[in-house]
Amino acid sequence: MQSRNHDADFLCLFKAMFKGVQFFQKVGETVVRLKPRTVIAILALLLIAPVVANPNGPPWLNGGDRVVETGCTCHGDGAPSTEVVVSISGVPRSYDLGATYDFTINLQHASNADGGYMLWDYNSGTLTPGEGSKTVDDEPGALSQSEVGNNWVVSWTAPSEDTGSVAFQLVGNAVNGNGQFDAGDLWNILSFSISAPDSTYEDDEENRDLRTISVGDYDSLFVAVEDPAALEAERQEGIADDFFTNGNLFYWTTLAIIIIGAVVQGEFYERKFGGGPPHLDMSLAVPQGVRRGALSVIAILLFAWALDSSQAWGTVMVTGMLMLWAIFGVYRTIVQARAPKQYTDLV
Repeated sequence: MQSRNHDADFLCLFKAMFKGVQFFQKVGETVVRLKPRTVIAILALLLIAPVVANPNGPPWLNGGDRVVETGCTCHGDGAPSTEVVVSISGVPRSYDLGATYDFTINLQHASNADGGYMLWDYNSGTLTPGEGSKTVDDEPGALSQSEVGNNWVVSWTAPSEDTGSVAFQLVGNAVNGNGQFDAGDLWNILSFSISAPDSTYEDDEENRDLRTISVGDYDSLFVAVEDPAALEAERQEGIADDFFTNGNLFYWTTLAIIIIGAVVQGEFYERKFGGGPPHLDMSLAVPQGVRRGALSVIAILLFAWALDSSQAWGTVMVTGMLMLWAIFGVYRTIVQARAPKQYTDLV
């Protein structure tokens, strides 16, 4: 009995596979009979279909999620961007029962001037499209653009009964105009609400028209386009400054090394060929040593100050050379005081 069931299952599977083969065979025969131009056109449509944008308004759902809540994830690498500022003006702080308000929806971006939007009040009131807008096909209570544009004016009629605070969702997409879903399209989501009647301070009509709610980084709108010639001039100026600074550094450093080397060489020749430093009597060496020692202390303090306060390299080098010269003066006084007396025959 069990064997018969297995045979029946196998027979059904075989029939299904046979029908599938017949279906694809018929499709293949149909494609073969088509003209090459027709086949190319069909393939082109299949390839283009996934990347064609929605100039006449976004879909209500995207992968089972509401676009007005999750955003235009097919654009801008699938994430909201603060580079686009989505704003809506004319929004009251609290609504009056049955009153109608005009909202202006605006998109701002440094380079993308136009785009699309979707607005929804969760069917709390009634949204009415204006020029360039329409009701969403799958949700008549929501609005979107009917064509790519900006600065859409729509109307919202408040509920006739007090339903409490009314929540709104607004998504705006600033597009680059190439008609494709890509990273050049940038979008953002704005969530806001209007308080219940008589629950907060109410603006007059003029202030209400000026009241704007927005999301995004306004600083990103001011992107300066720099002139290539100015950039090159700035680069050349930087090179010249570096050359001047490094040239001075190398020149004065080399000069300082030459001076120190000359002093050391003079000491060497004096000791080896000149008989050593001349003698200095203690009556002269002591006051001279005190003076030069005081100058050395001052020079050391100046050099330490230049290092500690991060002075310019020129200041550090000058104070360092003064310090070395003062210390060398103390050294010469000590050496001359210790040198043996030399008697000169005056006859």
